[in-house]
Amino acid sequence: MTRGILIAGNESALSRAMEAETAKRVERFAVALIPNRLGASVAPKSVVPTGGPAAVARHSLDWNPGSPISARTLVLAAENRLEHIDEAILICSPPSIRRPASELPLADVEILINDHIKGWFFLIKELAAVFESRSRGTLALVYNDIGSEGGKDDAADLLGPSSLASFRALTRSLLAAAPGAPYITMGFSGSDAGDETGFAAFVFKCLDDGNKRNNGKLHKYGKFSLFK
Repeated sequence: MTRGILIAGNESALSRAMEAETAKRVERFAVALIPNRLGASVAPKSVVPTGGPAAVARHSLDWNPGSPISARTLVLAAENRLEHIDEAILICSPPSIRRPASELPLADVEILINDHIKGWFFLIKELAAVFESRSRGTLALVYNDIGSEGGKDDAADLLGPSSLASFRALTRSLLAAAPGAPYITMGFSGSDAGDETGFAAFVFKCLDDGNKRNNGKLHKYGKFSLFK
């Protein structure tokens, strides 16, 4: 029985690296990308990974992160495409919005809170319900624990770090609660900018291992990691 893998997050170098690693392991997987609706940011170019076998099917699923109904619909769609979700990999790599506080577009503030903060809570709730009903599954929460780059004359990024801080706090809370759940929860943080390929391989090394002792642990990847 093949693994059912769902990847969710915004388009980024890390999400593309994670897809490439997934394509090495399964014949099909599902991806739900957070739509780029921010007027103050530059929409990244969408790139479909080409590192995996040609026969791998990548199912792209619609997702409106700010809607709890959409979260439920997304999980149902993933189950229909994959038959079951064994591993859900959630990747937080929020966009950067460099504006002075007085010039922050109100629409962008609302969008970022809905899509990059509230959306994670809605999706995790639905995934947890599925894993609990099956008494198995793996929830992997992945983020780069590094600041967004910018020139010395650039305005500070006020929104991206706030989203990342929320995801980091949510991850730690879920890890603390993991021993009482019937499924595995693991956290992954990376500290090496530009080494998304290595970080993705590290995440899958832990997932492939399937060791239940990893439940509730935050695995750190970077120059000081013993597992690199």
